[in-house]
Amino acid sequence: MAEQTPAPTPTELWVERTGTRLYTGRSSRGAEVRIGSESVEGVFTPGELLKIALAACSGMSSDFPLSRRLGDDYDATIRVSGVADRENEVYPQLDEVLELDLSELDVEAQDRLVALVERSVDKVCTVGRTLKAGTKVTLTIKRD
Repeated sequence: MAEQTPAPTPTELWVERTGTRLYTGRSSRGAEVRIGSESVEGVFTPGELLKIALAACSGMSSDFPLSRRLGDDYDATIRVSGVADRENEVYPQLDEVLELDLSELDVEAQDRLVALVERSVDKVCTVGRTLKAGTKVTLTIKRD
């Protein structure tokens, strides 16, 4: 009988209040990010983190097909933007731009690679898929 590998322990995530409208996001893997208002230097707003998560997910989802075709040391920048609708407190649209140097490929090869990257991101970018589908969010208030 084959030995089963135990499932990895899920990463725990939490934020701790460190000041007025200032938090530090933490993970059980030791990562930290400062979160606060747009008026505070050196922090991300929650909305900015949402956008960065989307861009990072797209980048990671496209990494394999791009590195396979362009080599492991290819450069990529993914810019993400979207203005909040403050009346409804939502981002009605988020726009990503993946910047790549494809000049060494002919136009047909570029088109094939772009189509492959789009399919890869659409198929495996969990953040993008979640945003497009919508998700149920719950909040429980734990009282001591």
